Amino acid sequence: MNDAVLARSRLANPAGCREAHWPLQNIELAGLIWPSKTHTNHHPAALMVHGWLDNAMTFARLAPELSEYTSVHAIDMAGHGHSGHRPPGYGYWLTDYVADLCELIDVHFSQGGEQPLDLVGHSLGGIVCAIYAAAFPERVRRLVMIDSIGPLSRPAKETIPQLRRALQKKRNGSAPPAVYPDIETAARIREGGLSPLSSEAAATLVPRNMQVHPDGFVWRTDARLRHPTALMMTEEQVHASLSELNTPTLFVRAQEGLLAGRKGLDKRVELIPELTIAEVPGGHHCHLDGDTAPVASAIKRFLFNA
Repeated sequence: MNDAVLARSRLANPAGCREAHWPLQNIELAGLIWPSKTHTNHHPAALMVHGWLDNAMTFARLAPELSEYTSVHAIDMAGHGHSGHRPPGYGYWLTDYVADLCELIDVHFSQGGEQPLDLVGHSLGGIVCAIYAAAFPERVRRLVMIDSIGPLSRPAKETIPQLRRALQKKRNGSAPPAVYPDIETAARIREGGLSPLSSEAAATLVPRNMQVHPDGFVWRTDARLRHPTALMMTEEQVHASLSELNTPTLFVRAQEGLLAGRKGLDKRVELIPELTIAEVPGGHHCHLDGDTAPVASAIKRFLFNA
């Protein structure tokens, strides 16, 4: 089976969207576009950013709902999906993702001016969008964070141990990639990951992260995405970043998500001046898995007063 056959399989992209590529100075990002279904569009474009080890297909159920009101652009972040990988010797720093988003918006979404966009981010994507919105509030009309409210943090005393782990892993490199006989097998394995997925959700998400291998299929995602981060923010730095977030913001809190039992989030919530919270049923992928209607409804109300 080759890539062309894969694209035509039952696991191909959902109807109504098309592939997109956005060249940047040092990398090319790929993604999916759901054109607006309305001819009287008064809303800015929505730019959607996925979570760690996911891809643009994480929005396969949410994006068509939002496209009733505006055009929707879901990117694959660097190292994910069909986007390019960082050059040899480089890693995947949080600030580099923010820099990619900054350049993407400046080059491909400025429309000859400074018209603000709506940003929708899940997990890591929500973190990236939040930092960008804090740094460039004039470029973001509204921000949505799905099961995400600021970066992971580490106490200052863990700076050197964290750096040591990261440098040792960089020197040792990654293990050889696992080879799967077919994509369905890889999808079944993904069902039991850190954030478990139903078989339907895994079958939607996984194919875009796979590529053909002489003996079957391997992950297309860059193995360096699993390497430890060399430097992480302290909680004080996270607080300082969130306090600068003046864009109207929606925090979609999943009742069974990764943040459900995490301590210290109340302080983060208090720091965001214009924050709305929508509590929804479901796990970390509440926008993709199970009943996604509550998530879609909350986001449409927030972005479009719908």
